[in-house]
Amino acid sequence: MTILLLFVILFGLMFLRVPIAIALGLSSLAYILISDQPVVLLLHRTIGGMDSFPLLAIPFFIFAGGLMNTGGITRRIFAFARALVGWMHGGLGHVNVGASIIFAGMSGAAVADAGGLGQIEIEAMREAGYDDDFSVGVTAASSTIGPIIPPSLPLVIFGVMASASIGELFVAGIIPGLMMALALSGMVWWMSRRRGYPRDTALDMCNVWATFRAAFLPLMAPVIIVGGIASGAFTPTEAAVCASAYALILGLFVYRTLNLRRILAVSIETIETTAALMLIVGTASVFGWILTANQAAALFAETMLAMTENKNVILLIILVVVLIVGLFMETIAAISILVPVLMPVAAQVGIDPVHLGIIVILNLMLGLLTPPIGMVLYVLSRVSGVPFRQCVTATMPFLVPLLGVLLLLTFVPQITLFLPELLYRN
Repeated sequence: MTILLLFVILFGLMFLRVPIAIALGLSSLAYILISDQPVVLLLHRTIGGMDSFPLLAIPFFIFAGGLMNTGGITRRIFAFARALVGWMHGGLGHVNVGASIIFAGMSGAAVADAGGLGQIEIEAMREAGYDDDFSVGVTAASSTIGPIIPPSLPLVIFGVMASASIGELFVAGIIPGLMMALALSGMVWWMSRRRGYPRDTALDMCNVWATFRAAFLPLMAPVIIVGGIASGAFTPTEAAVCASAYALILGLFVYRTLNLRRILAVSIETIETTAALMLIVGTASVFGWILTANQAAALFAETMLAMTENKNVILLIILVVVLIVGLFMETIAAISILVPVLMPVAAQVGIDPVHLGIIVILNLMLGLLTPPIGMVLYVLSRVSGVPFRQCVTATMPFLVPLLGVLLLLTFVPQITLFLPELLYRN
């Protein structure tokens, strides 16, 4: 009964549009008061949830992504992607997807992709005569590649909560991220042929080479990050520090697009974003501890196993549960609450934690493209001037290929686990 009250208070506060961190904290506080436990327990658990070395990667990856956006590096990436794939039908749609793949290797956040590259991409597509619906839809959908291809902020949170290897999670996201890009490119090609969208530019190898040279140093950022982690040269946290240092060097000394004022602005934005995320992580860890202490996770596992012991059916149930939670809850909070509940079930039926991490994060990314949360849609509505409701309908067709990839990854775990087994488990 107490756990039921906990959820009633949480969803009631969310319905009243109370920020998720405060809603989690207040619902946890209500439980502590009702169960006659010391209030100081809330503070200890909140601080304990944030006290993790891998979580230090979060501010540095946010800082690196902010520097890349502010330093004009995203425009070089967009120009290279345009020269490389702009010759296809619906060229700028493919450019949109390709640029997201590259930027994914730097920021690790869908909102950063949508806010940084999104504005450049939508402006270019408008000038080329693309409909706003198509431009916004493909931009929103391609931004979800960011948290799957390493580095990834949600995968860092999942790794901490599940006590899974963040390095394995990072390399496990490479093939799924590329599959998402291919699926979205297929949808772009099909829609472009139906709507008569033009090729953006002829394939010119001289232009490809010129834009590649201009974007070469930014393109090395994901190589350094992923290569360093995969080779064991540094941890994900150290990789985040290297990414920030590399972005600073490019902006200050190579391209000279950064100055003290811009660095200060990015630093303030990083501090604000990190503070909000860490507060969510801290309060969600209290909420998760309450669920675990009251055997909610064990009860959930017993209920599912009583229904079926078929691994594929349980995976399907997990997908549905995560999808529903992702519709109403911010990604980091959802991860923090779901992981303690899902891990016991996964362990009992033999679901690999790395496989579970990828499908959970990809599933939650769909929540960024759907109301009522839909953070990516809110960002794109702001930067494009397209009404939020129109952004929602524009994105719907692009959910189809993403759902197809999610189902394939769910029921064919070898796709996700191929690189972790090759690089870490031999």
